[in-house]
Amino acid sequence: MSHAMMNDMDKGKKIYKVSELNNIVKELLDEEFANVWLEGEISNFKQHTSGHCYFVLKDENARVSAVMFKWQASYLKFLPEDGLKVIARGNVSLFVKGGNYQVVVSHLEPLGEGPLQVAFGQLKRKLEDEGLFDAKFKKKLPLLVQKLAIVTSPTGAAVYDMLTVIERRFPNIRVLIYPVHVQGETAAGEIAEALSDLNKRFSDMDAVIIGRGGGSLEDLWPFNEEVVARAIFNSKLPVISAVGHEVDYSISDFVSDLRAPTPSAAIELVIANKAELDEKLSALSARLISIVKFTVKDYQNRYNRAEESRAFKRPMEFYEKFQQEIDYYLERMSTHANHYMQLKEDHMRSMIGRLNALSPLEVLSRGYGITWKVRDGRILRDSSVVSVGEKIKTKLHKGGIICEVIDTEN
Repeated sequence: MSHAMMNDMDKGKKIYKVSELNNIVKELLDEEFANVWLEGEISNFKQHTSGHCYFVLKDENARVSAVMFKWQASYLKFLPEDGLKVIARGNVSLFVKGGNYQVVVSHLEPLGEGPLQVAFGQLKRKLEDEGLFDAKFKKKLPLLVQKLAIVTSPTGAAVYDMLTVIERRFPNIRVLIYPVHVQGETAAGEIAEALSDLNKRFSDMDAVIIGRGGGSLEDLWPFNEEVVARAIFNSKLPVISAVGHEVDYSISDFVSDLRAPTPSAAIELVIANKAELDEKLSALSARLISIVKFTVKDYQNRYNRAEESRAFKRPMEFYEKFQQEIDYYLERMSTHANHYMQLKEDHMRSMIGRLNALSPLEVLSRGYGITWKVRDGRILRDSSVVSVGEKIKTKLHKGGIICEVIDTEN
């Protein structure tokens, strides 16, 4: 085919810009796949600072990009996260500028579990990892609660039940009802604000009960909100969680200082039974009186025995006896001391005699003498060690003499 013929054929063709093509594809996708349900696993989840959520939906064979805009994501009760299997509803579309095929998600729910159950598990794990459930942070209730605050709906059956139990157990304690909504969008914020206000303005309260009667998970949801959990943890007043029925567990149960299965049971746990206290006090009082009487009687008997004793009736006799014994022992001590001193004196005299017998002076007194060289002080025991003309000295019993050797004899 010639070049001229090709130019004639190209004259009638439509040439698109990239943006035009992407817009056409977008319109086709929007029209054909306006309401699609997808099942998949979330991957690469990221929430932008704008509030929009970007992620990937995948199965074992393929993947597709997805976006959920802020105004739809704000209605989610749970936080999308990697690995979570979900069912998504949305429009299949195209991001024109990037040319990316994507699903614009308008509804998202976990697969298998409801969104509230997933949200419950996520928040529970988060707060547990932060230590909000640790026993070391639990505050103890006073032995006798005299001032009680109750955070609940003033028109619900729960508050009526609690007041009825209080009237039966201990009618003259001080009770403060702090009215709040216990379900609905504003309930969690009101409960958290109530706890904060009680700590500021009613810090003399002994304890605070937060709760409501039974209901569905949606009805009880305010007590699973993070804002309520942190308000309980930050409260300086002891907080008792009493939400729903015995089988119902909420986040507030785990973070509170005490969990009660029902609102009525919370009063049973917190408020003492006045009749039982009166009975215990009466028993303790009777026991104390009995102990005091027994002690007084015992001391009375001991006093009577002492009064009848010989020492009590004739005390001077004991004094004189003890005085005589003291004189006796003093005399024995003096005798023993004198005997001991005499023995020591005799021993000393014997030692002196023995020393005198061995003394050189004693030998000299019998006519002997000690002679030594004047030159070096050497004691003379042999005449061969001195020379004629050498001077010697002799020590006598009294005094001494100095001589000059004129001759020696063997």
